[in-house]
Amino acid sequence: MTDARGSARHDGERPARHAPGTPCWVSLMVHGLDATQEFYQALFGWEFRPGPQQLGPYVRALLDGQEVAGIGRLPPDRHLPIAWTPYFASSDVDRTAETVRSCGGTIGVGPLDAPEAGRLAIGSDPSGAVFGIWQAAAHTGTTVTGVPGTPAWNELTTFESASVAKFYETVFGYDEEPVVSADLDYVTLHLDGRPVAGVYGAGNAVPRDRGPHWTTYFTVADLDDAVEHVVHLGGQVLKPPRDGSHGRTAAVADPEGARFSLLQQPS
Repeated sequence: MTDARGSARHDGERPARHAPGTPCWVSLMVHGLDATQEFYQALFGWEFRPGPQQLGPYVRALLDGQEVAGIGRLPPDRHLPIAWTPYFASSDVDRTAETVRSCGGTIGVGPLDAPEAGRLAIGSDPSGAVFGIWQAAAHTGTTVTGVPGTPAWNELTTFESASVAKFYETVFGYDEEPVVSADLDYVTLHLDGRPVAGVYGAGNAVPRDRGPHWTTYFTVADLDDAVEHVVHLGGQVLKPPRDGSHGRTAAVADPEGARFSLLQQPS
């Protein structure tokens, strides 16, 4: 599992804009912002910086001063699913939003400006999975990858891969690489020849309480230790550690129920 974002910038350099279609940010909206910050700070070593505040109280998570992810507070009257949402880069969020609509998706928030930071929209694909679109200004998105505590991969779980992969291909310009298997319905989405996301067709195994959804994988140095840490901090283990073709993974949830996966890549 790799992506098209590259690694950390050198000190003093302004981070480059992400190519359109690149997964460029992950964001989580919760009810208890302070408690959630404490959980992820203890798990990943994140520090936090306020803003932008366009959608209410919001903080950016940093590792060694470089931006990794965002966490915001849901309004008390909004009973939305607590879930990590991936954002994909766009050079024109309004045009991308129109393409989403024309391809059978919906736009639930925006497009709107986050002053000086950029412009965003939040939508869903034809199967209902939620994702974001980000047009960068001062805030380019995630600026460091490949080290513990950073996003490593985004994977869509949906009913079947073909039509949904075609949607993302049309919206973001991806190329598809299906897995040739009678037992696995999986498509890897590529951008400029590099894998950036996966689409898993789970059929009837899609959880009824969630429906189709994106999952973010975060890199960890020691998977077993990280899983124990999740439980100690009040989270839960949804799928215990297991070996895969890209490393060892586990599915977990934070204390508010936001699900994510942990990935220990082969050494």
